[in-house]
Amino acid sequence: MKIQEIQRSLVALILSLPILFPAPAKAAEQVVLRYGPIEGRISVADLEALGATGEAPPGLATYLRQANQEPASVQRVLTREVEVNHVTLDQVLNNPIGEIALDQIGDVIQTPAGGANRQALRAALVLAASDDGKLSLLETIRKYPTSEVYVDGPKLLSAYQAISRVGKQARKITDVLEILF
Repeated sequence: MKIQEIQRSLVALILSLPILFPAPAKAAEQVVLRYGPIEGRISVADLEALGATGEAPPGLATYLRQANQEPASVQRVLTREVEVNHVTLDQVLNNPIGEIALDQIGDVIQTPAGGANRQALRAALVLAASDDGKLSLLETIRKYPTSEVYVDGPKLLSAYQAISRVGKQARKITDVLEILF
Protein backbone atom coordinates (compact mmCIF):
# COMPACT_ATOMS: atom_id res chain seq x y z
CA MET A 1 0.00 0.00 0.00
CA LYS A 2 2.71 2.46 0.94
CA ILE A 3 4.60 1.85 -2.31
CA GLN A 4 1.46 2.54 -4.37
CA GLU A 5 0.85 5.80 -2.49
CA ILE A 6 4.45 6.87 -3.06
CA GLN A 7 4.16 5.99 -6.76
CA ARG A 8 0.94 7.99 -7.09
CA SER A 9 2.52 10.93 -5.31
CA LEU A 10 5.54 10.81 -7.62
CA VAL A 11 3.33 10.62 -10.71
CA ALA A 12 1.27 13.57 -9.46
CA LEU A 13 4.46 15.55 -8.78
CA ILE A 14 5.89 14.78 -12.21
CA LEU A 15 2.63 15.71 -13.93
CA SER A 16 2.46 19.00 -12.04
CA LEU A 17 6.02 20.10 -12.90
CA PRO A 18 5.01 21.90 -16.11
CA ILE A 19 2.42 23.84 -14.11
CA LEU A 20 4.75 24.66 -11.23
CA PHE A 21 7.75 25.48 -13.43
CA PRO A 22 6.50 26.42 -16.90
CA ALA A 23 8.98 26.63 -19.75
CA PRO A 24 9.73 30.14 -20.91
CA ALA A 25 7.29 31.23 -23.60
CA LYS A 26 8.62 31.59 -27.10
CA ALA A 27 7.95 34.74 -29.00
CA ALA A 28 8.57 35.65 -32.61
CA GLU A 29 11.98 37.18 -33.21
CA GLN A 30 12.07 36.97 -36.99
CA VAL A 31 9.45 37.48 -39.65
CA VAL A 32 9.93 35.82 -42.99
CA LEU A 33 8.15 38.26 -45.26
CA ARG A 34 7.01 37.01 -48.64
CA TYR A 35 6.12 39.31 -51.52
CA GLY A 36 5.62 36.98 -54.47
CA PRO A 37 9.04 35.60 -55.40
CA ILE A 38 10.79 37.92 -52.94
CA GLU A 39 11.36 36.50 -49.49
CA GLY A 40 13.37 38.06 -46.73
CA ARG A 41 13.95 37.84 -43.02
CA ILE A 42 13.10 40.86 -40.94
CA SER A 43 13.53 41.17 -37.22
CA VAL A 44 10.44 41.83 -35.16
CA ALA A 45 12.47 44.70 -33.67
CA ASP A 46 12.60 46.33 -37.14
CA LEU A 47 8.82 46.00 -37.49
CA GLU A 48 8.40 47.49 -34.02
CA ALA A 49 10.65 50.41 -35.03
CA LEU A 50 8.52 50.98 -38.13
CA GLY A 51 5.39 50.78 -36.01
CA ALA A 52 6.72 53.28 -33.48
CA THR A 53 8.33 55.82 -35.82
CA GLY A 54 6.82 55.31 -39.26
CA GLU A 55 10.34 55.00 -40.65
CA ALA A 56 11.68 51.66 -41.82
CA PRO A 57 15.13 50.57 -40.66
CA PRO A 58 17.50 49.99 -43.63
CA GLY A 59 16.91 46.23 -44.01
CA LEU A 60 13.15 46.60 -43.90
CA ALA A 61 13.24 49.68 -46.16
CA THR A 62 14.90 47.60 -48.88
CA TYR A 63 12.09 45.03 -48.83
CA LEU A 64 9.41 47.71 -48.79
CA ARG A 65 10.97 49.42 -51.84
CA GLN A 66 11.19 46.10 -53.71
CA ALA A 67 7.55 45.39 -52.85
CA ASN A 68 6.52 48.95 -53.81
CA GLN A 69 5.08 49.61 -50.35
CA GLU A 70 5.11 52.90 -48.47
CA PRO A 71 6.37 52.66 -44.87
CA ALA A 72 3.48 54.81 -43.62
CA SER A 73 0.82 52.51 -45.07
CA VAL A 74 2.54 49.41 -43.67
CA GLN A 75 2.84 51.18 -40.30
CA ARG A 76 -0.92 51.85 -40.29
CA VAL A 77 -1.75 48.22 -41.03
CA LEU A 78 0.70 46.97 -38.38
CA THR A 79 -0.40 49.28 -35.58
CA ARG A 80 -4.14 49.82 -36.07
CA GLU A 81 -5.77 48.58 -32.88
CA VAL A 82 -9.06 46.90 -32.09
CA GLU A 83 -10.33 46.91 -28.51
CA VAL A 84 -11.24 43.44 -27.28
CA ASN A 85 -11.60 41.53 -24.03
CA HIS A 86 -9.10 38.66 -24.14
CA VAL A 87 -11.43 36.20 -22.35
CA THR A 88 -14.24 36.85 -24.80
CA LEU A 89 -11.76 36.70 -27.67
CA ASP A 90 -10.64 33.26 -26.51
CA GLN A 91 -14.27 32.11 -26.42
CA VAL A 92 -14.93 33.49 -29.90
CA LEU A 93 -11.81 31.80 -31.29
CA ASN A 94 -12.83 28.45 -29.81
CA ASN A 95 -16.02 28.07 -31.82
CA PRO A 96 -16.62 27.28 -35.51
CA ILE A 97 -16.87 30.93 -36.58
CA GLY A 98 -13.63 31.72 -34.76
CA GLU A 99 -11.92 28.78 -36.42
CA ILE A 100 -12.95 30.11 -39.83
CA ALA A 101 -11.40 33.46 -38.90
CA LEU A 102 -8.24 31.70 -37.68
CA ASP A 103 -8.02 29.87 -41.01
CA GLN A 104 -8.35 33.18 -42.90
CA ILE A 105 -5.64 34.79 -40.80
CA GLY A 106 -3.59 31.60 -41.16
CA ASP A 107 -3.46 32.16 -44.93
CA VAL A 108 -1.36 35.24 -44.16
CA ILE A 109 0.44 34.52 -40.89
CA GLN A 110 1.90 31.02 -40.63
CA THR A 111 4.16 28.81 -38.56
CA PRO A 112 7.51 27.87 -40.12
CA ALA A 113 6.25 24.35 -40.84
CA GLY A 114 2.85 25.60 -41.99
CA GLY A 115 1.07 23.40 -39.45
CA ALA A 116 -0.74 24.11 -36.19
CA ASN A 117 -1.67 27.56 -37.45
CA ARG A 118 -4.95 27.68 -35.55
CA GLN A 119 -3.37 26.93 -32.20
CA ALA A 120 -0.44 29.30 -32.73
CA LEU A 121 -2.68 32.11 -33.95
CA ARG A 122 -5.20 31.61 -31.16
CA ALA A 123 -2.39 31.84 -28.61
CA ALA A 124 -0.86 34.91 -30.27
CA LEU A 125 -4.19 36.75 -30.54
CA VAL A 126 -5.27 36.07 -26.97
CA LEU A 127 -1.83 36.95 -25.58
CA ALA A 128 -1.76 40.17 -27.61
CA ALA A 129 -5.15 41.21 -26.26
CA SER A 130 -4.42 40.21 -22.67
CA ASP A 131 -1.83 42.96 -22.13
CA ASP A 132 -4.01 46.00 -22.66
CA GLY A 133 -7.35 44.87 -24.08
CA LYS A 134 -6.25 45.89 -27.57
CA LEU A 135 -5.25 43.86 -30.56
CA SER A 136 -3.04 44.82 -33.48
CA LEU A 137 -1.30 42.92 -36.23
CA LEU A 138 2.11 43.91 -34.83
CA GLU A 139 1.20 42.67 -31.34
CA THR A 140 -0.09 39.43 -32.82
CA ILE A 141 3.20 38.88 -34.66
CA ARG A 142 5.17 39.82 -31.54
CA LYS A 143 3.25 37.28 -29.43
CA TYR A 144 3.44 34.47 -31.99
CA PRO A 145 4.62 31.37 -30.11
CA THR A 146 7.44 30.38 -32.48
CA SER A 147 10.76 32.12 -33.04
CA GLU A 148 9.90 32.65 -36.71
CA VAL A 149 6.62 33.61 -38.30
CA TYR A 150 5.91 33.61 -42.02
CA VAL A 151 3.87 36.51 -43.38
CA ASP A 152 2.45 36.82 -46.89
CA GLY A 153 3.04 40.53 -47.57
CA PRO A 154 0.38 41.13 -50.24
CA LYS A 155 -2.25 39.57 -47.95
CA LEU A 156 -1.22 41.58 -44.88
CA LEU A 157 -4.22 43.89 -45.13
CA SER A 158 -6.60 40.92 -45.28
CA ALA A 159 -5.05 39.58 -42.06
CA TYR A 160 -5.68 42.91 -40.37
CA GLN A 161 -9.28 42.88 -41.61
CA ALA A 162 -9.83 39.34 -40.29
CA ILE A 163 -8.30 40.25 -36.92
CA SER A 164 -10.51 43.34 -36.82
CA ARG A 165 -13.64 41.27 -37.54
CA VAL A 166 -12.79 38.82 -34.76
CA GLY A 167 -12.21 41.71 -32.37
CA LYS A 168 -15.54 43.29 -33.30
CA GLN A 169 -17.37 39.97 -32.80
CA ALA A 170 -15.80 39.58 -29.38
CA ARG A 171 -16.72 43.17 -28.49
CA LYS A 172 -20.35 42.58 -29.51
CA ILE A 173 -20.50 39.49 -27.32
CA THR A 174 -19.03 41.45 -24.42
CA ASP A 175 -21.65 44.19 -24.91
CA VAL A 176 -24.48 41.64 -24.87
CA LEU A 177 -23.11 39.97 -21.74
CA GLU A 178 -22.87 43.33 -19.97
CA ILE A 179 -26.52 44.04 -20.78
CA LEU A 180 -27.63 40.61 -19.56
CA PHE A 181 -25.58 40.57 -16.39
